[in-house]
Amino acid sequence: KELDLREIRDVVDKLKRERVESVAVCFLFSFVNPSHELSVKEILTGEDFHSSLSHQILPEFREYERTSTTVLNAYVAPIMKRYITYFMENLGSGDRLRIMQSNGGSISADTAARESIRTILSGPAGGVIGAYEVAKAAGFEKIITFDMGGTSTDVSLVNRDVSLTTESKIGGFPVKVPMIDIHTVGAGGGSIAYVDRGGSLKVGPRSAGASPGPICYGRSGKEITVTDANLFLGRLIAEHFLGGKMKLHRDILNGYFAEMARQLSMDPVSLAQGILSVANSTMEKAIRVISVERGENPEEFALVAFGGAGGLHAPFLANNLSISTVLIPENPGTLSALGMLVADIVKDYSQTVMMPGADSTVREISLILKELEKKGMQDMIGEGIDAGNVVFEYYLDMRYLGQSHEIMVPYGKDYIERFHDYHKRFFGYRKEGHEVEIVNVRLRCKGRTGKFVFEPEEIKRKKIVRDAHIGKRDVFFDDETAIETSIIDRERLAYGNVVEGPAIIVEYTSTTIVPPGWVCEVDACKNLVISQF
Repeated sequence: KELDLREIRDVVDKLKRERVESVAVCFLFSFVNPSHELSVKEILTGEDFHSSLSHQILPEFREYERTSTTVLNAYVAPIMKRYITYFMENLGSGDRLRIMQSNGGSISADTAARESIRTILSGPAGGVIGAYEVAKAAGFEKIITFDMGGTSTDVSLVNRDVSLTTESKIGGFPVKVPMIDIHTVGAGGGSIAYVDRGGSLKVGPRSAGASPGPICYGRSGKEITVTDANLFLGRLIAEHFLGGKMKLHRDILNGYFAEMARQLSMDPVSLAQGILSVANSTMEKAIRVISVERGENPEEFALVAFGGAGGLHAPFLANNLSISTVLIPENPGTLSALGMLVADIVKDYSQTVMMPGADSTVREISLILKELEKKGMQDMIGEGIDAGNVVFEYYLDMRYLGQSHEIMVPYGKDYIERFHDYHKRFFGYRKEGHEVEIVNVRLRCKGRTGKFVFEPEEIKRKKIVRDAHIGKRDVFFDDETAIETSIIDRERLAYGNVVEGPAIIVEYTSTTIVPPGWVCEVDACKNLVISQF
């Protein structure tokens, strides 16, 4: 059917009267034939609209998800374009700008301005990539990343490679572009503790944010937070918070904790411990979602903790989950930034095929992948990557015939058997004799960039230098009696140093707890490796 250009122009005139800035263009079968969307774009461009075309953002069937993803792109793209344009105008002549994506790779600034939806969870994705690279250098291939900041906690599972999903939602709206599989919960340092109508203690998801922030910031905050509870119990060292550049007020917490404790008929110390226990329970559930509910045993993984608050909670979560090893990278508060620096350039391509998952389809799949490879190589060269540094990864979205959901499976000779295995892992059963359907063919194109090199230390020192011990403090852990605890300056620790708990290790961007019965050793890459005796 011919496109009714008169109708399109009438719609465009109405959009102009409504002072619309950005338009999402989504036609039912544009993933097969995009000509109508391209014609509309030409008209919109002539009238100075920003346009997002669904066949460019997500060239797949399922019009609702494609439309939702394209609309969200249209919503954020003009803002991103203005910001990126301003940023680039103020860069030096020899500087290059790359933008992190939610899929764990970076893209050029021009691509990010057009396809902004691909950056929507880029911060947490940077953390996963940073943790993955640090853990690999330290000899860990199976990790659970634990990024705890001020308002939320992000967790992800890495089993020798990052996990991807096309089932993400933002504000309740589906976003089908590939992203790292990250689960987020409203539990962070600023999460607010309160007593609900039933008289139970709750923590989060509401947060005090940075302003006014926790009560201990002294900025007129009136609601107890997780950070306040850590400080009240002695687990945060006020004089070393942010390298001593930001003052925390322990003394003003007493009245607030006494009042809430009275409401719950408990003492203030038990209240503070309860707040941390509730917060830890929320984060523990998040880790179970990305491990146990995906058919993985968390006991087989190391917990890599980062973010400003990660080290305060990681050992307690590891204990609850029977995880034997906790790894705290160097400069944990800035690990997400490191992840962005070391990320490869990554672009994802897909094509809806709707074909039977039989051996006879292998040739057809190969032909489709060759076409996607041509596009990927062309784009990588446009991104400044040499052909020799381009790597292709292949995936299929597969399902049993009659199902309405797919599983993304790495493509190889045994792809059908692999699908059965994935289905059993995710859903608990497999149908050996049931017909399998391939819905989408996917190509993940990686351009290798110059990597940051983790240079391990060569000289191992068992003995800690004397000036690394900077004090002692009475700290409450699980009991109602405080325990004398060593305070250690992380910057003065060296490869091979061993710190026995109870200890608190302070640094500029974070604080790490080594509970009683745990021991911490500094590895060759300056990570803190914490385990139980």
